[in-house]
Amino acid sequence: MKRSEVMSRIADAQTLLSRRGSEIGWRGDHDLNPGVHHPGPLIKAAVLVPLVEKPHGYEVLLTQRTAHLRDHGGQISFPGGRIEAEDASSEAAALREAEEEIGLPPGHVELVGRLDKYETRTGFEVTPIVGLVTKRFVPRLDPFEVAEVFEVPLGFVLDPANHERHSRIFHGKTRHFYVLTYEERYIWGATAGMLVNLYEVLST
Repeated sequence: MKRSEVMSRIADAQTLLSRRGSEIGWRGDHDLNPGVHHPGPLIKAAVLVPLVEKPHGYEVLLTQRTAHLRDHGGQISFPGGRIEAEDASSEAAALREAEEEIGLPPGHVELVGRLDKYETRTGFEVTPIVGLVTKRFVPRLDPFEVAEVFEVPLGFVLDPANHERHSRIFHGKTRHFYVLTYEERYIWGATAGMLVNLYEVLST
């Protein structure tokens, strides 16, 4: 997929979200588990969905969180976190977190739009911000939060054959979720759900 095509399709999705209004354009763990919502106020967060251009095509940059973290420890995620009072926008929060977590300078990222907001079972309202990484950078990982950074080919994400549905028993109830298994990487939950949303946007 060419750069212009990626930008055009993200822009079209952004326009559609704006037209639909803020009450629509929501994803979440409830997509595969109807009626399952977090009961309390949601914590606003933002993540950067970084697309890195390589000679063979785009790659999606992801992180492996350190195991000791209270929220989603050991899981695979996008760079990101809570939106703080000093953040001017979701975009600002996503760029700040990406720089703090993996050393990605904001000036190395061209923002192209948002995906649907994602509500997690654990009480977060996540805004995914798609950005093209325009310059090479050497990752500098925050050792407290990030154990590893790696990339998954965008072509892998755009192949629906790689979108699996798994289930587990949680608090005595069966919960369903998306999974993308890339090599030895088990990408599941909210991150997988956002990747499926990215697939839908770019495959339209």
